[in-house]
Amino acid sequence: MNSFTEDSSWIYYAIRSAIFAGDAILNVYNQEFDVHIKEDNSPLTQADLESDKIISKYLKTTPFPFISEETAATPYHERKKWKKFWLVDPLDGTKEFVGKNGEFTVNIALIDSNYPIAGIIYIPVVDELYYSYKGMGVFKSSGRQFLDFTMEDFIADEIKIKSTPLNEGFIRAYGSRSHQNKNTIDFLEKLALKRNEKLDLKSVGSSIKFCYLAEHCAHVYPRFSPTMEWDTAAGQAILEESGGKLTIAYSNERLTYNKEILLNPSFVAFAALVDYLY
Repeated sequence: MNSFTEDSSWIYYAIRSAIFAGDAILNVYNQEFDVHIKEDNSPLTQADLESDKIISKYLKTTPFPFISEETAATPYHERKKWKKFWLVDPLDGTKEFVGKNGEFTVNIALIDSNYPIAGIIYIPVVDELYYSYKGMGVFKSSGRQFLDFTMEDFIADEIKIKSTPLNEGFIRAYGSRSHQNKNTIDFLEKLALKRNEKLDLKSVGSSIKFCYLAEHCAHVYPRFSPTMEWDTAAGQAILEESGGKLTIAYSNERLTYNKEILLNPSFVAFAALVDYLY
């Protein structure tokens, strides 16, 4: 098998941490659990905390600092000096976790000079693992399969991009299951009208949407409700490595990371081969 070159051992350990974190999440998921509401009105469960604890333990052994949703952020005057760092969402889709629909993930990205160069997304309920490294491609395996890989041969089967003909008369779109809004619907309806195509909109939770776009199961995912950097970094790495795009809405500018305020602007994600430019 091939192997990654730069940073390969650290990415290998980060992937393993995501899988073990997923196991801890499922342990909570499969029993009764309490839900707490954070200051930003988002839910927090023991699964979020257990996942964060496991991933932090692994990442502390690497040369790079990290930002996690559940860990107090390093002050900007310090972290703005970082060249490489990990960006972590230990449980993306906590609302989906609480709703028990299975649409939640573990997200880890490696950021270099304010852009993601490696992405890891693990979907615990179905044991699906997606990961990428800049210039090496996007890969997919089961988490259990990955645990059998050695550090020297951990690249799994390449994702086979599914061809979705662009002339079939439909714009296939993903939207957030828990954060859909009128701006998103308006954007998609105007896009469909401009292209004289019908709109096929499916709601999916968490960063799973980026994985499906990378596999070319749909064309576009617009987001006009708030997200944080840890919500998108791993998905952006995977999508861009598959040939897709994730840009600030109504521009060609890629999302950047390690901003003073870790809130993302509105964005639109496009699958590979899609030429929709508003």
